[in-house]
Amino acid sequence: MTGAGTVADGAAPTVSTHVLDATAGGPATGVDVVLAGWEDGGSWRVAERGVTDADGRHRFTGPLRPGPWRLTFGTGSYFEARRIESFYPEVTITFRVSAGHYHVPLLLSPFAYSTYRGS
Repeated sequence: MTGAGTVADGAAPTVSTHVLDATAGGPATGVDVVLAGWEDGGSWRVAERGVTDADGRHRFTGPLRPGPWRLTFGTGSYFEARRIESFYPEVTITFRVSAGHYHVPLLLSPFAYSTYRGS
């Protein structure tokens, strides 16, 4: 899932994430996150797995090829470990990669979430 497709300066696309827990008012530490890329055969293939650090961040080692990718966050188990009822067992964010670095933040609460393309 790595390689293929580089940008003009020789650097292939990379991705990172930052998960913030809106109910706790701080980083969401210990959230499982899976990075998967779309295969030409019509299915998702896991490229990397990680866990958010003490600051709620994780940077994937990449590099990525251009095309569709997704991050899937283990939000249900995160809240369950804190004995907080939640609605979403997981959150999946699908996005398209072409060149450069992609930062995909997740603002999380037990019954809502939001995301955007960060920098």
